[in-house]
Amino acid sequence: MSELVIAAIKIAYLALLWIFVLIAASVIRTDLFGRAVSSSELPQQGSLNAKPKRTRSSRRTPHALVITQGRQNGLQTPLQDDLRIGRSNDCALVLDDDYVSTRHARIYPDGEGNFVVEDTGSTNGTYVNGQRIQTPTLIGLEDTVRIGRTLMKLVP
Repeated sequence: MSELVIAAIKIAYLALLWIFVLIAASVIRTDLFGRAVSSSELPQQGSLNAKPKRTRSSRRTPHALVITQGRQNGLQTPLQDDLRIGRSNDCALVLDDDYVSTRHARIYPDGEGNFVVEDTGSTNGTYVNGQRIQTPTLIGLEDTVRIGRTLMKLVP
């Protein structure tokens, strides 16, 4: 082969290698920092102070959160003023689940004896009764919360 063909093959190989490196870096960046969000997907200005969406409620007051399905099945955590859920060690409930974000969600009282679950910008979302939530949502004893592959419920 001529030296010109060999040089062209080397340059093409290096170009493909750099394209692979750039794609890998892009995937890692997206995994670490999340995807870009368009302005149409952001909450409206007034919705930040909006009341939480109401789901079914119960008369009994919940005092704990119990995991009903997942790696930590049966684990019970007492409810507190601000129960943060995620993989980070600074969360009150640390979930051993690959589909859970570092700081995934939080559960807090609304001041009227009810509890509210809020997704804190997680990658895979937080679900109440099988529906992904976009705003803080009231939850009761009969509601199922899914974070990653972990299912949990409030218990009295």
